[in-house]
Amino acid sequence: MELPWLGEHCSERSCKQLDFLPLKCDACGEVFCKDHIRYDDHKCSSAYKKNVQVPVCPLCNTPIPVQKGEIPDIVVGAHIDKDCKYNPAQQKQKIFTNKCLKPGCKRKEMMKVVCEQCGGNFCIKHRHPLDHDCRGSSQPISKAG
Repeated sequence: MELPWLGEHCSERSCKQLDFLPLKCDACGEVFCKDHIRYDDHKCSSAYKKNVQVPVCPLCNTPIPVQKGEIPDIVVGAHIDKDCKYNPAQQKQKIFTNKCLKPGCKRKEMMKVVCEQCGGNFCIKHRHPLDHDCRGSSQPISKAG
């Protein structure tokens, strides 16, 4: 060995590998090799200080607070069962909401089709003033008339 003072041994009991580029755990402060630096790999007892993850509800996209020692899946499941603001009816909102004002017509359109003369909302079939017997203005309905 030319440089025995160089590097450090991995703190993992089963490893003890001499590593020339050792990594220090930011939670517990011990030195590990590249194979044991992750919190789970060396069963870090201080991981809860640094490894903070906030689960998000998959339905309402709300962050769910998890206390120390709780399993995130169980907490999110409890949120879904009790506090979740997800409304499945909101996902399936009606698209065709603009009802035609022509008497006897029951058609609905996605967009408002407003008559320029009377201001009423009509379907595509009754959108022209002649088609819905428009009484909006005293001006002639067409340039020819």
